[in-house]
Amino acid sequence: QVQLVESGGGLVPPGGSLRLSCVATGLTFSRYAMSWYRQAPGKERELVAAITSAAGSTNYADSAKGRFTISRDDAKNTVYLQMNSLKPEDTAVYYCNARYSSYSRPYWGQGTQVTVSS
Repeated sequence: QVQLVESGGGLVPPGGSLRLSCVATGLTFSRYAMSWYRQAPGKERELVAAITSAAGSTNYADSAKGRFTISRDDAKNTVYLQMNSLKPEDTAVYYCNARYSSYSRPYWGQGTQVTVSS
């Protein structure tokens, strides 16, 4: 049974930083592309950042470029999202996603709330 468990969310003032973590179990982690999505109230879920298996390449939403960094530690079955210079518009529930290929079903975590407010 595949499980993705996110952690690291919280309340942070504008300009602050957070590091989200997602631990995966029940899959061969190194073979999966990992992504972070977010969903703000009243909005659709959107891709924030992605990293291929074997950390071959990364991809970021325009809103995340230069501020967020996705990374993975295959030895720990964990993917991270380092978020710097946070803005109120970054407030959302952040979800971890694992996918073996574009033809396979994605797996989702339960989400972790990030609130950027003074």
